[in-house]
Amino acid sequence: MSKIMTARQAVRLLRDGDTVAVSGFGAYCPPDALYHALSDRFMEEGHPAGLTLVAGICNGDNTWSRRGLNLLAKDGLLETVIAAHMGNSPGISQLIAEERCAGYALPLGVLANLIKASAAGRSGFLTRVGLGTFADPRQEGCCLNRRAREQGHTVVELTELGGGEQLFYPAFPIHACLIRGTWADEDGNISVAKEPLTGLDLEMAEAVHKTGGVVIVQVEKIVARSSIHPRQVRIHHSLVDAVVVAPAELHRQCYGIEGYLPEITGEVRCPADAIAPMEMGIRKVIARRAAMELQRDTVVNLGIGLPSGVGSVANEEGIGDWMTLSLESGPIGGVPLEGLGFAGAVNPESIPCIGDVFDLYDGGFLNQTFLGAAEVDEKGNVNVSRYGSRCTGPGGFINISQNTKTVCFLLSFTAGKSEIAISDGQLRIVSDGEMVKFKRRVQQITFSADYARENGQRVLYITERAVFRLGTHGLELIELAPGVDLERDVLSHMEFRPEIGPEVREMDPRIFRDRVMGLAEMRCGE
Repeated sequence: MSKIMTARQAVRLLRDGDTVAVSGFGAYCPPDALYHALSDRFMEEGHPAGLTLVAGICNGDNTWSRRGLNLLAKDGLLETVIAAHMGNSPGISQLIAEERCAGYALPLGVLANLIKASAAGRSGFLTRVGLGTFADPRQEGCCLNRRAREQGHTVVELTELGGGEQLFYPAFPIHACLIRGTWADEDGNISVAKEPLTGLDLEMAEAVHKTGGVVIVQVEKIVARSSIHPRQVRIHHSLVDAVVVAPAELHRQCYGIEGYLPEITGEVRCPADAIAPMEMGIRKVIARRAAMELQRDTVVNLGIGLPSGVGSVANEEGIGDWMTLSLESGPIGGVPLEGLGFAGAVNPESIPCIGDVFDLYDGGFLNQTFLGAAEVDEKGNVNVSRYGSRCTGPGGFINISQNTKTVCFLLSFTAGKSEIAISDGQLRIVSDGEMVKFKRRVQQITFSADYARENGQRVLYITERAVFRLGTHGLELIELAPGVDLERDVLSHMEFRPEIGPEVREMDPRIFRDRVMGLAEMRCGE
């Protein structure tokens, strides 16, 4: 019996109440043909209803477009969402914020290991990841809303093991998955040869097969039987129940990329000077100051948003080969793309599976990480997972920030409309944003300062006008930008007064000049 069918035929295999895992990572590798077909079936028939959606970084382009998981953000279709990050899909985030479905946010590395645990028939995943954060059951226990709390499910437990605290995340059955590959042969063997990321597709298929469920795979082409090299078969046909060939417009490499870029899949390499430098502005100022922390012979993680600019600055400064850059999405080496293209890298040296990357991260693989921050409080805690009514989730932030020796948080000092002049080695605040980011208390703890202190981590908070470090009791101001007034431009825009050391340094004036700084000629980190 052929496994090849239409998207509409394939989604008819899903049942009411199923727990359905989906692949993809933000703007990358979306199985959009399957999302469209599932959305259409529900709108016409009212089935399947009451699904539990399991996703890592939800597919989406950060807008309300009919793309990605926005297509599934429908009352009645989803009863529960379990994900690491919902920000790319505003529809899913809103569904949770408005109590229209239950929402749980788990650290991405934890979720990856739970899927592997489900596949292997293990009871769950034991780790220190999440202690002291909103994932900790002494805080919010991963619950994002009232409906989640009212369900009464145990998604995380606090336990003692080996003389210390641990968190246990119980595994759960997965009944179906919607995943994506590049090609399928006539038997249903799946290759991901042209995908820019190696997702959790195999692990999802294994977990679904364990329950006797349905594995549905979207591909761009069917090839002849046995024509895929065995080493390129990511998912064996024995795990696959349905194969759907998608039209090109529903099988995009990435929402932020027109056409196909072979340099992010490893097929070709492009010259380093072909990568355009960042334009001068506060984003580049912050990335430049952060790049001064880069050390030789290290492995460095870059987060989404402002941190991705650190790779661009390193490339422009000619120090890209000093260190190995790593992304939580998988790519190791190369230069990360920015904006909607983030998660892919130009000229990657390796593209391991996301689950393997987090095993490395949890094991101390990283020397440094550069992450974003939405709010910072007087203790040094950071929030990136929830602000206002918006539920975004932590992504891989908790795994990374709790298991890296040096953590640098990058953020603009205020939010909102502002005018900031950068010239002649100085920064001048013409008009400032109205929204305060340095709060007395963050809305949600995604990074625990107490946990960092206990583990001896070095933590910096880098903005365009000031640099702080995590001190014994809270934030300590250590640098000011040239041209900035401490009281007017910094302290008056904070809800608390940081510790101010006796020797606050001036940020390097080269950061504020529109020319190469010369990092290749200086010893970074000094």
